[in-house]
Amino acid sequence: MGSEHVVQGGFPMKANAGNATILALGKAFPHQLVMQDFLVDGYFKDTNSDDPELKQKLARLCKTTTVKTRYVVMSEEILEEYPELTTEGTPTIKQRLHICNEAVTKMAIEASQACIKKWGRPTSDITHLVYVSSSEARLPGGDLYLAKGLGLSPQTKRVMLYFSGCSGGVAGVRVAKDIAENNPGSRVLLATSETTIIGYKPPSANRPYDLVGVALFGDGAGAMMIGSDPELVSENPLFELHTALQEFLPGTEKTIDGRVTEEGISFKLERELPQIIEDHIEGFCGRLMGVVGYDNKEYNKMFWAVHPGGPAILNRMEKRLDLSPEKLNASRRALADYGNASSNTIVYVLEYIIEESKKMKKEGEGDGEWGMILAFGPGVTFEGILARKLAV
Repeated sequence: MGSEHVVQGGFPMKANAGNATILALGKAFPHQLVMQDFLVDGYFKDTNSDDPELKQKLARLCKTTTVKTRYVVMSEEILEEYPELTTEGTPTIKQRLHICNEAVTKMAIEASQACIKKWGRPTSDITHLVYVSSSEARLPGGDLYLAKGLGLSPQTKRVMLYFSGCSGGVAGVRVAKDIAENNPGSRVLLATSETTIIGYKPPSANRPYDLVGVALFGDGAGAMMIGSDPELVSENPLFELHTALQEFLPGTEKTIDGRVTEEGISFKLERELPQIIEDHIEGFCGRLMGVVGYDNKEYNKMFWAVHPGGPAILNRMEKRLDLSPEKLNASRRALADYGNASSNTIVYVLEYIIEESKKMKKEGEGDGEWGMILAFGPGVTFEGILARKLAV
C-alpha cells in the first residue's frame, strides 16, 4: 500500500486535501414494519390470492433471503382506497405514481433532515442536491420537491438519477464526489428514496420471479452529506472517497430487466446474476485496489461496504475473494433488518460499518482503514469507490 496515504498508529482523522468526504448519514422509513415470518399469509390475504404452490414457494424464498424485517409504504388504507392494485391486468400506473411520488418525497425529506441534523450546519450551506430514485416519474422531478420540502435555496444546483436500480446509491455517491471535488467549498446533499408499490402485484404462476421481489425488497430512504476539505471544528468526516469506478458488462443488458407498463413497473432478475458478479468482481476490485498498492491477496485487510442485493451475491463474493465471514457483516445485517431497499441500502450498510468499527476499537481489535463501497445494478453495471475510514 502506498505509504503516502497512511498515518501510522491508528485511523487518520484528516482527509487528504481536495478529496471528497462523507460528512453525515441519515435514514428514514415508512411506518409499516413487516416481519418476514408473517409476510406470506399477509401478502396472499391482501391480494385475495389462494395458490398453495405459489404460497409454498414464497415461504421458501422468505427463508432463503435471510431478511427478518422490512419497512413498506403499502398499507391496509392504501389497499382499501385502491383495490385495483391487487387485480391482475388492471391499468394502475396512474394510481401507483400518485402514491409513490408523494411517499418517496416524504421519506427523502425525513432522511435528509436526519442527515442535516447530524451534519450540524445550517441548510443554507447546502450548495448542490443529488437525488436518486427508481420509484417515481414526473415533471418536475422529485429533486425539486425535495429541495422545496427542505427549504433549500432556489439557487441550489440539482441532479437527478432515475432508474439506476440497486447501483443508484453508489452512483449517487460517485456523482456527489465529482461535484464536491470540482466545486471547492461546496456541500452536496445526496438523497435516495424507494418504494415497492411501483411494482406491487398479486402472485401469478406466469410470473414466478415476482415472488423473489416480494420476499426480498423493502422501502425507505437514505441521505449523505458530501464535501471536500471538511471544517474539523464543525464537521465530523466519516469516510474519504478516494477513487470511483463504474463499469458495465456488455451483453448482460437483460440480466436485470425493468419495464414501465400500464400495471406499473415490472422487474425480472435472471438466475445467473450472482454468477456474473462473481466472475467479474476480482478484476473490478483489483482496478480500484491497485490505486493504493493493495494486491488481490489483501482483501481481508480492507472493510467491505457491499450493497446486499441478496444472500447469493454476498455468499459468492465472500467465496471468490476468500473474505473472512465478518467482512460482510454490515451488508448481511442491513439485508436482515431492511431487506434490499435498492439505492438506499448502501447508507444502512455504511452506518453498520461505523458501528462495528467502534465496537472493534473498544474491544482493542483493529479493522481496515481502506475499504470498498460497492453496488451492482442494471447493465449489468458495477459501481465502486475506494474509501478511507476517518472516524471511529
